[in-house]
Amino acid sequence: MKHYKLIGLTGQSGAGKSTVAEVFAKLGAYVINADKIVAELYNAGSPCLKAVAAEFGQDILNPDGTLDRRKLAQRAFASRERTNALNRLVHPFVTARLFELLRGAEGIVVFDAPQLFEANADVICDAVVAVTADKDIRVNRIIKRDSLSEEQAMLRVNAQHGEEYFRARADYIIENNFDEESLRIQAEKVYNKLDKG
Repeated sequence: MKHYKLIGLTGQSGAGKSTVAEVFAKLGAYVINADKIVAELYNAGSPCLKAVAAEFGQDILNPDGTLDRRKLAQRAFASRERTNALNRLVHPFVTARLFELLRGAEGIVVFDAPQLFEANADVICDAVVAVTADKDIRVNRIIKRDSLSEEQAMLRVNAQHGEEYFRARADYIIENNFDEESLRIQAEKVYNKLDKG
């Protein structure tokens, strides 16, 4: 019998998901970050990285066998089809690692995953929280956060689902069109509901 409640946390790039994860962690949740799992899976010589290089070209690898993230991002975010191709390869590896990390977990566990629905990981969650924000706001945040050009940021945003996609699938929506304080207050309210429920 499991002793934890698994909460899926997802949302669009630049919406503020990381800040919400931080609030949840401060309130006592054990946060598992899908991007960190992917970073581990992309270690030089790993089965996951070999599969990705076979699909996207061996030249996405640096001479030492590590991943050239920028080159992969350029190819993977070039279209929704290419983004989906990358997801199909990586998701099974991420899900397997998630189950390893859940062994012995207790209390509220948050799986912070931008691709939660695409990986069908929402089916194992007790509840799903999605963080959304207006497109222009997200583009500006991505430009600042990742030092990208407006064109690169737009490519990333356009390769992702719109707000309606998340609204239709999540149990809780946190809108982040204002300041960080407003986001933190909303996140605390949602966490308290999850903790009681």
